[in-house]
Amino acid sequence: MKTVIVLAMHGALPQDFPRAELGEFFALHARHEAHDPTVPLERYTALENKLRCWPRSPENDPFYAASYALAQAIAQESGLDVVVGFNEFCAPDLPEALALAVKGGAERVVVATAMLTRGGEHAEREIALAVERGRQQYPGVEIVYAWPYESADVARFITGHIQRFTAGE
Repeated sequence: MKTVIVLAMHGALPQDFPRAELGEFFALHARHEAHDPTVPLERYTALENKLRCWPRSPENDPFYAASYALAQAIAQESGLDVVVGFNEFCAPDLPEALALAVKGGAERVVVATAMLTRGGEHAEREIALAVERGRQQYPGVEIVYAWPYESADVARFITGHIQRFTAGE
């Protein structure tokens, strides 16, 4: 069974996106989230697409570059293909990442995120909803959301990392 990992990352704003358009996007986004029926959806969608598809580089979006570096490290460690999907601000989004995994022959997709703690809107609700929609869209593919993380596992990881900086004390 071919397994593909989808690494669900948050997404960040590119540093060189035009500030006026960014301000307009966030103003429209706030109105859209508040279910304002007067939001010009065509303009909002155009700005969102421009933002998501903005050319990214390590210079203008270090988080984007770090997300792909993490995906490469996970692929090397696991021996599995890894597709990156972003929750917001970047392409591909999670539905697109799931589609890429399925198109690549995945019979099982394991969705994982670097968001380690419970209670956050993105990991707790938004990614889970994208996974559920993916299950409905691809009923012949097993889609697993490998979340939440056990607090003890996260604590061991963080403590081990801290020990690298406190060795010899």
